[in-house]
Amino acid sequence: MQPADHKDDAGAFSMEALCQRIFERHRDAIRVRKPHVAVANLARIVEATLKLSNRQGFHATSLRDLAEASGLSMGGLYAYFPNKTTLLAMILGEVAGTAQALLGSPPPTVTDDPRRHLAWLIESHIRLTEAMQPWFVFAFMEAKSFPAAERRQAVDSEAATETIIADVLRRGAAGGVFAIGDVDLSAALIKPLLQEWYVKRAKYRKRGTSIETYVAATTDFIMAAVRARATGHSSKLPG
Repeated sequence: MQPADHKDDAGAFSMEALCQRIFERHRDAIRVRKPHVAVANLARIVEATLKLSNRQGFHATSLRDLAEASGLSMGGLYAYFPNKTTLLAMILGEVAGTAQALLGSPPPTVTDDPRRHLAWLIESHIRLTEAMQPWFVFAFMEAKSFPAAERRQAVDSEAATETIIADVLRRGAAGGVFAIGDVDLSAALIKPLLQEWYVKRAKYRKRGTSIETYVAATTDFIMAAVRARATGHSSKLPG
């Protein structure tokens, strides 16, 4: 599950694959026991949730709205979660879990060089949010209206990504590859550049900016900011 190395392998981030993982995480709480039925219905529920939330906000979306949009009965919804808060936790858990599983498992070909590792993190994050764009937009745009526990879940997920970036920056700074005064602040400044791609998609679509162009420009900008040594560096990412 490495978008920067397998750009055409979108299957791991399809709605069905993501809902399969939700089913596996919450198997004990979901009352539908047949995996193929449960996953198919979870896909309908999550897709309806993301669409309705984008249109009217998660807070304003009722279970009756979800039932109508997903084609399931109210009783059918309750077979998967007891309330909207649990559904919210399921979706946020999948966004956070997928991001951490991917970004925390770099290929061995990049881990021995902080420059290559940082470049891989940049591209992998952007490509992951491309594949899961409605999920990440939901988590980002709706966070302010989440209940306290789920808002903390979203904040912790963002902090975990910053920690992964900071660890690479710290290793590069210790080895003299990067010249950074404040590693944690630098990681915090990098994160919004990665979020920009999915939060402001319309702007880049209007400009005709491709994901390849955005990845390359963002990588070059960040590398210049951390003053990566030019030797051996190229904006062409490992693949």
